[in-house]
Amino acid sequence: MPFLAVGSEGQLTLTDSIRGLFFVAAVAISANAEEVRVSGRVTDKTNTPISGARIVVKPVGGDQVLQTESDRTGAFGLLLPAAGEYAISVDRTSYYLYKAASLRIDSSPFELHVLLESVHELRTSVEVTASPGTFDMERTAPQNTLSSRTLFDVPFANQNSLRSGLRMLPGLVQDSRGGIHIYGAAEEQTHHNFEGFQLNDPLTGRLDARMSLEAVESVEAAPGQPGAEFGRGVGGTLSVHARKGDDKYRYSATNLFPGIDTQRGTTLGSWTPRGNISGPWWKGKAWFFNTTELQYINTLVPDLPGGQNRSRSYRANDLLHNQFNLSPSNVLTVGLLFNYWFAPRNGLSALDPRETTVDRRSRQWFGYVKEQKSFQRGALVEVGYAVSRTFNREVPQGDSLYIVTDNGRRGNYYANSEREAKREQAIVNAYLPVFLWRGSHQFKVGGDLLWLGYNQTIQRTGILFEGIDSTPLRSVLFYGSGSLSLSNRESSVYVQDSWRMRSNLLVELGVRSERNRILQKWNLSPRLGFAFSPSGREDMRITGGVARVFDNTNLRTFTRPEDQYAVSRSYGLGGLPSDPALSIYRIFSARLTSPNSLNWNLGIERMLRGRMIVQAQWLLRRGSSGFSYINSLPAPQHVPGLLEFQGSSAPLFDAIYGLTNRRRDSYHSVDFSVRQPLGADHEWMASYMRSSARSNAVVDRHVDEPSIVGNNSGPLPWDAPNRLLSWGFLPTPFKNWSIAYLLENRSGFPFSVQDQTGRVQGSVDDHRFPSFFELNLFAERRMTIRGYRIGLRGGLINITGHRNPNVVNNVIGSPLFLQMHGGQRRALNFRVRFLGKV
Repeated sequence: MPFLAVGSEGQLTLTDSIRGLFFVAAVAISANAEEVRVSGRVTDKTNTPISGARIVVKPVGGDQVLQTESDRTGAFGLLLPAAGEYAISVDRTSYYLYKAASLRIDSSPFELHVLLESVHELRTSVEVTASPGTFDMERTAPQNTLSSRTLFDVPFANQNSLRSGLRMLPGLVQDSRGGIHIYGAAEEQTHHNFEGFQLNDPLTGRLDARMSLEAVESVEAAPGQPGAEFGRGVGGTLSVHARKGDDKYRYSATNLFPGIDTQRGTTLGSWTPRGNISGPWWKGKAWFFNTTELQYINTLVPDLPGGQNRSRSYRANDLLHNQFNLSPSNVLTVGLLFNYWFAPRNGLSALDPRETTVDRRSRQWFGYVKEQKSFQRGALVEVGYAVSRTFNREVPQGDSLYIVTDNGRRGNYYANSEREAKREQAIVNAYLPVFLWRGSHQFKVGGDLLWLGYNQTIQRTGILFEGIDSTPLRSVLFYGSGSLSLSNRESSVYVQDSWRMRSNLLVELGVRSERNRILQKWNLSPRLGFAFSPSGREDMRITGGVARVFDNTNLRTFTRPEDQYAVSRSYGLGGLPSDPALSIYRIFSARLTSPNSLNWNLGIERMLRGRMIVQAQWLLRRGSSGFSYINSLPAPQHVPGLLEFQGSSAPLFDAIYGLTNRRRDSYHSVDFSVRQPLGADHEWMASYMRSSARSNAVVDRHVDEPSIVGNNSGPLPWDAPNRLLSWGFLPTPFKNWSIAYLLENRSGFPFSVQDQTGRVQGSVDDHRFPSFFELNLFAERRMTIRGYRIGLRGGLINITGHRNPNVVNNVIGSPLFLQMHGGQRRALNFRVRFLGKV
């Protein structure tokens, strides 16, 4: 069988003269003078199927355009009107665009195997000149994707953190504490996915696992869960895909040399050396990719006095990702991700001096194994198992009371804690063979089983609110045992039909059912999505969908009744304390339901000249039945039979918080974006979003939240009504020189103000920080020295020096009320990247 390879420039050559990026296998089996049936597969270099690739075939010199897309096994099929010369292109986001200007197709059936090269930053022996792909034909929502190349090339503050880089996604904002929020949802309301497994930290529900930028092939954000495969996250899905090795050994390193920090003296600056190595375990059959990152963070708080204004932390993470091709149709994936963090004096800020900080340690393990088997007619089955383990320890600097004043905090943090959590998950997914009935149908069925466990040991001291001249105003002490454990089992099943009614119309109908042991109810989650291209306008795509989605079940929500409880006292004139008043948490109702939301999306995207993609998208999410602890007492009163305190069976209760389903969240947004690749190495993007994220339970009440809240309705802490975002990696007239930039301008985040006793005044979050503006501008020069590729980069973070505070004194009556601190200052940054051997 003769094999041909298609190079990155679209020229056909024999494989014994070039090892190209694409190859086409043509097999003549029978002849048909009228029509020619073309079938084939789209894979990457390790024979992993690539789904959602758009295959466009056009007769050379003709106007008729035929197109289809690859299914989950990478398979596709087309019926051509006649034999002849055809131009072929294969387009998939996160891969380089394939183009063949002329290919002779003269027999039926004709078999085609297309090999796509992944878009990533580290290219050594092959200089790719093709453009990156822009389409994913399986989506029923506009695409929102970051490639590893973009994460490398675009400059952002804390360049070594994947979490910081994610804010380059138009629908994602990073709050003042570093949390990430997709389409207005809390971080734990998003389904974080890694290689098909849930990556949400079993302890916090957030994306706390860290990995080096080199470990990431691409990141995709999808709103509202239109596909039935994903659940447990009303905000949507954030999917991270791992880099893979191939038949060539590759290695690279970044930030090998530390910097010097000259602010307030000379010291070693923050330093994050990282490196990776990849290659074959067994050429043609097994590959690995391993990346290691070490991190030293030296944080300066200039508003604190010298000698007390620095905190240092240390991180390490490692990802080993392996792929074994047991046969051409059977792929086994095995991997392990490890994280370690040690942060002495964590929490230092302009309002939190060293004595109030904690020494923090954490460890995380995430291991996974998955087997995928493909069959004829697009059928595929995959099974997998993953396990997560998390350990977190916080130790305050002493056991003195934690004192809240109108000028900040002092004393020692009040909680000495140790927490552990784990998750085990098993998944099974099956794509059934495609069949025809009024179009083509492919059913997908599957499910998962999860087991979660949580343990904590916490000992809290107390909090004292002080007024002017250190006058005590209110105290909160903690009683009871802080040791507890809780476990849960969750399961789900789903079925979904991808119905290709016509070549230009895809409809997805699905239903998912979920159950967890705590609530003991099956939740039914229907889904509907569509993608439509008007006739003759293959460059346009209209998408939309609606889904009822259920939220994650956070175990810590259900542990509050077993945790310690708070006892408050108020102080009058002369410092006389009032009687102690208790605040406790209880679950009175056995008829609680799972929080859920109804999500709508509608979008349009069009490709213009120069492969410029223009998008518009509308989202609406209405959350209902959310969990919220609500005080059942109209005023403090003695209640018998609930708790014995200091010999009294009917102590005074300030609040009895009962778990309810009364929380209501809402989010809506309209965004416009334009994105364009410029050759193989460069691209740019610009977007504007108008949005609103609100809730009637902004403050989540728990024992560690001492604030007294009246009106709990308002914008969520990460609400940013207006946001302009643009980034790019642009060519220059000078060879091997490029310009990189990141521009973000958004509304300031909201915050609440309170009096000196911790009582929120007015509505929550009724004030805002000033508008945020950041412009980062860098220049990069790539060169070859003694056979090695080197990248030299230098530039400025926040080049305008715009003040973007993230800490505020919010105590009414303080002489420093509304004084703001923190934020990224202007910073000069240099980086050396070792890109491997030519």
